[in-house]
Amino acid sequence: MQQGKRKFALLVGILGVVILAASCHKKKVAPPPPPPPPPAAAAPTVSLTAEPSTIQQGESVTLSWSSENATDLDLQPEIGKVQPSGSTSVSPEESTTYTLTAKGPGGTSTAQARVTVTSPPPPPPPAAPPAVSEETLFEQNIKDAFFDFNKSNIRPDAQQALTADANFLQAHPSINFVIEGHCDERGSEEYNLGLGDRRANAAKNFLVNLGVSASRITTISYGKDRPFCTEHTEACWQKNRRAHFVLK
Repeated sequence: MQQGKRKFALLVGILGVVILAASCHKKKVAPPPPPPPPPAAAAPTVSLTAEPSTIQQGESVTLSWSSENATDLDLQPEIGKVQPSGSTSVSPEESTTYTLTAKGPGGTSTAQARVTVTSPPPPPPPAAPPAVSEETLFEQNIKDAFFDFNKSNIRPDAQQALTADANFLQAHPSINFVIEGHCDERGSEEYNLGLGDRRANAAKNFLVNLGVSASRITTISYGKDRPFCTEHTEACWQKNRRAHFVLK
């Protein structure tokens, strides 16, 4: 009986030891994990365009931009701080690359737009002056020779006029012409026809002596039949006493 009690006590002790050991090896509960870190700020994005991208000097370009997640935008050269989106007009004198820098909590981003500036084309050459006809040149340059009353000799002012005529005619050798002899209304028709003939030939001979070919010259006398002025005054008669040049 006594021995049975010892065995029972021994079993109870072993059981206690086992229970104690089991309780000592019981798994501990882990503490809760720390909260996750806040998400990183998004990186800024930015775009920049130039329209048109190629211009001639003096013309303008429109720069347009937009951005996200940016708190500071700087457009260079020369423009500076800008709003998150917008546009502006520029007129660069030379080819330029525009750079937009966007900054924000998430970092920095850039965008560029190239504007090419070309020199304007040279102006067209001046239009060639319209061709002037020989008739117009003749009228503009040939001067009549005037004579004293009842005279056919070449006076000094007529010498000057005929010398200038000779210079022009030598520069235009294709021009052929008629020298008309004219008189004022005084005297007979027959007399004035003869006087007009002498005046026309006096002018012709003067030109020939200066080198103008005689084959280019025809003479005719109208006497007093074709007056340039019809008033009966000395000033008017003087206008009628002439060797007059007409293009053939």
